[in-house]
Amino acid sequence: MAIVRFDPFRGFGLFSAPPLANEGWVPPVDVYETDKNELVIKAELPEMKREAIAVTVEHGALTISGERTPGDDVPSDAYRRIERPYGKFARRFTLPRSVDAAKVAAEYKDGVLTVRLPMREEARPRTVPVALAS
Repeated sequence: MAIVRFDPFRGFGLFSAPPLANEGWVPPVDVYETDKNELVIKAELPEMKREAIAVTVEHGALTISGERTPGDDVPSDAYRRIERPYGKFARRFTLPRSVDAAKVAAEYKDGVLTVRLPMREEARPRTVPVALAS
């Protein structure tokens, strides 16, 4: 059984949904908006292979899931203490309607997964010229 850090406000944050069933651990994420009118989600996934991470967009929600396994270099009976969580995880984020789901992009570098969610063209702010009335 995995030990999961208690968060009384989990599921109440911006763009978040209740946790998925059977999740083993929850990677920390940052969610922010850029000057390019896109949302960015950065998830810490240290020591994971890219192939073990899945990013899906479906029914107005973004799901980041995968599984982190302990390394094979240390036998399990050699451990005296394990504080880093292992196992399956899943994070789901409800997307605002202004996000263009067809243009979502993800990259994984140095243990950080970065998911870019561009806004639809009609949701981007635009300048309206003011005509001089005669």
